[in-house]
Amino acid sequence: MALLSASQLTLSYGELDVFSGVDIEVTDRARIGVVGPNGSGKTSLLKILIGDLEPNKGTVSQAKGLRLGYVPQAHVALGEWSLRDEVMKAFQRLRSLEETLATTAADMDARDERKRHEAELRYSSQLQEYEDLGGYDYQSRMERVVAAVGLTSNSLNSPVNSASGGERSRAMLAKALLTDPDLLVLDEPTNYLDFEALAWLESFLARFQGAFIVVSHDRYFLDKAVSQVWELDRGQLQKYRGNYTMYRAQRTHRVKRQQKEFERQQRHIEKEEEFIRRYHAGQRAREARGRLKKLRRLERIEAPRIDETVHISRVSARRTGQVVIQASELGVGFQDGQTARQLLWLPELKLERNDRVAVIGPNGAGKTTLFQTLLGLTQPLAGTVTTGQNVKIGYLRQGDTDLPEHLTVLEALLEARNLRPADARTYLARFLFQGEDVHQSLATCSGGERTRLALARLLVTEPDVLVLDEPTTHLDIPSREALEEVLISYSGTLLFASHDRHLISLLADQLWVLEQGEISFFKGSFEAWIKKRQEALAPAPKSRKPRVKRNVSRSKGRNLRPEIRDVELSISKLETRLAEIEGDLLIASEDRAIEKIAGLGEQYNQAQAQLDQIWERWARLTSDQDGG
Repeated sequence: MALLSASQLTLSYGELDVFSGVDIEVTDRARIGVVGPNGSGKTSLLKILIGDLEPNKGTVSQAKGLRLGYVPQAHVALGEWSLRDEVMKAFQRLRSLEETLATTAADMDARDERKRHEAELRYSSQLQEYEDLGGYDYQSRMERVVAAVGLTSNSLNSPVNSASGGERSRAMLAKALLTDPDLLVLDEPTNYLDFEALAWLESFLARFQGAFIVVSHDRYFLDKAVSQVWELDRGQLQKYRGNYTMYRAQRTHRVKRQQKEFERQQRHIEKEEEFIRRYHAGQRAREARGRLKKLRRLERIEAPRIDETVHISRVSARRTGQVVIQASELGVGFQDGQTARQLLWLPELKLERNDRVAVIGPNGAGKTTLFQTLLGLTQPLAGTVTTGQNVKIGYLRQGDTDLPEHLTVLEALLEARNLRPADARTYLARFLFQGEDVHQSLATCSGGERTRLALARLLVTEPDVLVLDEPTTHLDIPSREALEEVLISYSGTLLFASHDRHLISLLADQLWVLEQGEISFFKGSFEAWIKKRQEALAPAPKSRKPRVKRNVSRSKGRNLRPEIRDVELSISKLETRLAEIEGDLLIASEDRAIEKIAGLGEQYNQAQAQLDQIWERWARLTSDQDGG
């Protein structure tokens, strides 16, 4: 059944066509990922589908009574109200009904019998609507959902102004879910979410009974979550079956096929044009005119256009000493007025030549503050940091706030390194700044353009060590892939923080994990760390030696002493309890509920230990009985 459909959608801004002729259909339980370069119109398409933006042409049809949940890319407007207030906006109709019911109840005390009777009828109708909308339990529903998305009471009660990007994302997601949508529309929901929140969202969407459309540049997320991919690029929408990896394979095949068809048609056109030129007059002129008519009616195949991506030559680095950065007894944090707030304590830390380290941890764990402390931009609360002699470090700040706003793109690059203007323009072209783009003021650049320029300014200086804080923020997928290629070939030392699991998987050979004010070091890949963490949090059930068919069934029909029957009853109860814990562990593992997994694992171990002891007692008692 189609929940939503659209026909011949066209969107233009002045003379600029964003997209045209777009036809779509969203069926029940659809799992759709929308991809495309920045500026291709993905957010605008979503707004048209939900009714927030009018297309220049085309129509959108929604199933009758369709409930929509929408999480925009730009999160809630900043204000003094709390995150709880923001989430409760999902119940605006219910809360309005509560006020109306109170007013109507007061009207029922009117002395005029006719007015009282009218108020009673209104009250009955309003109360019925209130009950139909779940008015008696919406508070408890809200508490369940905000807990599921990872919002604590403290974060719910904090003002939106002081909430982190991740907290605001979760609040908007909770608000959308509480509308009980048939169709969930998510615009970049993975921005600002840490690993735990991303895993929860993937697990939720896997169990979601409705349909969803999600715009994302997170390839890892798209591989796990979607079963269709819509690619919006150069004004056209192409649809593919499968997840992101399958889409890439299909797209590559389509482009190759289109290239062959284009080349074949071009050869045909050249041959026909040559015939027409040669015989446009003379005995075969009539045939030439016929071929010309056919050629004019021929539907031309467009040449497939190669993605415009960041193209960067190999970035080399000098050979440094073995130890690049070293720290000892380091307190990482900041001054909050007169109070020092410590985020991390590092007994010892060492970054060595050619290390490729990903720093991971939840939002607010201190990744950015750690970088700034190691680089001498923030004073440590305690301890020392030393940098290797003559080590040249390139640092990409999160958000690129240090870009010179008063300069143009070209001027900003020349500020970073003195190049001939022609060489600078050639270099910027590798970062998609072409033609008049180089004269664009930084004050008008988009987030993606600012990130690309910051990378260009950083890499043109050829640093020995790259320190990157969320380098893929605002980059579209082709630009992320090009960045990965250059970082793979980078010959220096790499230290970076990212929530992009695909980037971490490709680049890191070790991890620095920030959790609960401490840092742990893992030598190995991201996948190996995930596997080890899952095994630690959800240990495989121990083999139960006593359950080898020498179980309680062996005693059936025998004349047992009461104490043996009691022991066997305890065994049965404990085995049932272990099976229940295993089921809970499975659910918690799917939900990535870290704390719950740890607690259930401890319960499992305790119950298993008790069971082992009781089996030993059973063996002694039954042995005594057999011997007696």
